[in-house]
Amino acid sequence: MTSVYIGTSDFAAAVLAAASPELGASLAVTRPPSRRGRGRRVAPSPVALKAGELGIAVAAPERLEDVAEEIAALAPEHVVLCAYGALVREPLLSRHEILNVHPSLLPRWRGAAPIERAIMAGDEITGVSIMRLVAELDAGPVCAARSIAIAPEHDYGTLSARLAADGAQLLLEAIGGPRRYVEQDEGAATYAEKITPADRELDPGLSAAVLERRVRALHPHIGARLPGGLAVQRARLAERAVEPGTLSAQDGRLYLGASPGALELLCVQPPGGRTMDAASYLRGHAL
Repeated sequence: MTSVYIGTSDFAAAVLAAASPELGASLAVTRPPSRRGRGRRVAPSPVALKAGELGIAVAAPERLEDVAEEIAALAPEHVVLCAYGALVREPLLSRHEILNVHPSLLPRWRGAAPIERAIMAGDEITGVSIMRLVAELDAGPVCAARSIAIAPEHDYGTLSARLAADGAQLLLEAIGGPRRYVEQDEGAATYAEKITPADRELDPGLSAAVLERRVRALHPHIGARLPGGLAVQRARLAERAVEPGTLSAQDGRLYLGASPGALELLCVQPPGGRTMDAASYLRGHAL
C-alpha cells in the first residue's frame, strides 16, 4: 500500500506516527516552516519533523496545488489529510479520494479547534471521524467514526493523544475498506473557530466551571491567562468564598473569585518567568 499524507500540526504528526508503517506513506506534504515557540524561531512543522524521523520524504509548498503533479506522479492508492491548516482546492479534490481524519463527531465541531471547543463547551462525549474531503470546510460524507467520553481530568494534551491513537486506528480500518459514506446533517453542524487571544482570558465575570474548562482546553499548547498576564497552567474548582474578580491567598493556596464560584490556581507562570506551583508563586509575589 502506498499513500500520501497531508498534515501540519502536532495532532497530525501523532496520527502519522501511530498509523505508520501500515499507512505506507511515501510522501508527507505539510505547511512551510514558520515561527514557533517562545523564541519565535523558524522551524519545520511537527509533521515535517515526524516524517523525517520515519524516513518519509517531505514537501512543504507555499500552496498545496503546487505539488498536485508530484502527488499524481506517485499514483498513491490513498491520499490522507489531517489538520493541514489550509483549504484543499482543485485539481486535488477531483483527482483523489482524500480521506480526512477529524477529531470530532461530525457534524459537531467542524473547523480549526474541535478538541479545545469540545472541552470548553462541557461536552461529555467527543470522538474522531473519517470523512471524504470536499470543497466546503469539514462538510464531506463520513465513512467511520468512534466516540470517547471526555473525563473531568482530560485536558487538550491527554484528550488529543487519545483521539490521535483512535484516529490512526480508524483510518487504517477505513483504508482497508469497504467504505460506506453517509452525508452529514447540515442542520446539526457547529463550528470550532480558531482560538483567539480573547479565548485565553480567564474573565472572572464568567463562572468558575467555565474558567476551569478553559484552562484544561488550552493546556499545554496555548495556555490560559488572567487579565494581568499571569498564565494559568492548572486549576480546579474550589469550595471557597472569594470575592469575584479578586486573587486571594488562603492557607498557602491561590484562589480566583469568579461569578459564581471560585477557582484554585494550582500551577501558574508569571510573564517572562518559569512555570511554578501556587505556593512558590506566593512566596515570591505579592497579590
